[in-house]
Amino acid sequence: MNSKEDRYSQRGVSSDKKEVHQAIKNLDKGLFSNAFCKIMPDVVAHDADYCNIMHADTAGTKTSLAYLYWKETGDLSVWEGVVQDSIVMNLDDMACVGCVDNILLSSTIGRNKFYINGTVIKTIINASNKLKSELEKYGVNLHLTGGETADVNDIVRTIDIGFTAFARLKKATVIENKIKPGNVIVGLASFGKASYETEYNSGIGSNGLTSAKHDVLSKYYATKYPESYDSANLKDNIAFTGTKKVTDTLTIDNQEISIGKLLLSPTRTFLPLMKEILNLDLEKIHGIIHCTGGGQTKVLKFSEKVHIIKDNLFETPPIFQLIQSESGASWEEMYRVFNMGNRMEFYVDTDLATEIIKIATQFNIEAKIVGRVEASEQNELTIISNHGKFQYQN
Repeated sequence: MNSKEDRYSQRGVSSDKKEVHQAIKNLDKGLFSNAFCKIMPDVVAHDADYCNIMHADTAGTKTSLAYLYWKETGDLSVWEGVVQDSIVMNLDDMACVGCVDNILLSSTIGRNKFYINGTVIKTIINASNKLKSELEKYGVNLHLTGGETADVNDIVRTIDIGFTAFARLKKATVIENKIKPGNVIVGLASFGKASYETEYNSGIGSNGLTSAKHDVLSKYYATKYPESYDSANLKDNIAFTGTKKVTDTLTIDNQEISIGKLLLSPTRTFLPLMKEILNLDLEKIHGIIHCTGGGQTKVLKFSEKVHIIKDNLFETPPIFQLIQSESGASWEEMYRVFNMGNRMEFYVDTDLATEIIKIATQFNIEAKIVGRVEASEQNELTIISNHGKFQYQN
């Protein structure tokens, strides 16, 4: 196994989660079979006009990166970012079906007490309330229900941070993916500095971080922090094969930003603007896709017999250029693993696109029409960029 693509498998990760999707393919798909999140009957109030949504996610490998950066710099703020990663991976998935308010959150934290001290735990727990307060300014109400924090040294190398979210939603407002020919695709940039962010966001999100960590960072970390990765199973030629340290910097928008900070940029939530977007004509929204696992190919899981063409994506942000340069991965694989700067996309009627772009601009988030949908006898995706032309099917 010598190809760059094989390195992902050797590291024990998968961009498309084929085994998971194979395992769940025969499970009940809920009330709306092609919704981005599984939606169930309202078993809470037994109201026929409502439905229930429960969602769970974690920050994944970002906790390992946060550990490295914290150990090297002493900067506790990176743990706040990781909490945001875990929460936003729930919230923005749920927003894709129309749920943007009154969401209950419960945390599950498993730590190795030998490496993660009480100060870190306190920072993590307080971070949830900080994000809650920030989102309240935009009419997004979260309800923190507590959770479980356990010392599980035999299971977790450093720390794992996850959240489970629950909400009730009117069935009439649910958005189910019904992507069709004639739709245009409006993309929301994951990078830059939104009006509700305090610093530049690299746009990396929370997917592909295992590869980013090992492809960008140097062997120095394997030696100094063996607890930060699966040292028993990852061979030397695929573990920390890059040339960079977390304190090295890139110049972006005339400012020096550490590579550690770029890799740990908190996953941007789009809820402040999505709450406004969902006040538009819902009949003209035929799909909302959160480009997480599977990167730019995520939409193929929610489309059928259409040709999706993305030929006007955002210019590749510096963090993804760095990852590709350090790893030597093909651009075809980069689009499959990472969001590449386009993390939320709307499949809409043409006349709605201008309104969505206008709302995004008000929040200082770049947005534009990144592609279109055409008729096809098979389900396919074509990406055309300055890196080449790439075709995908599911």
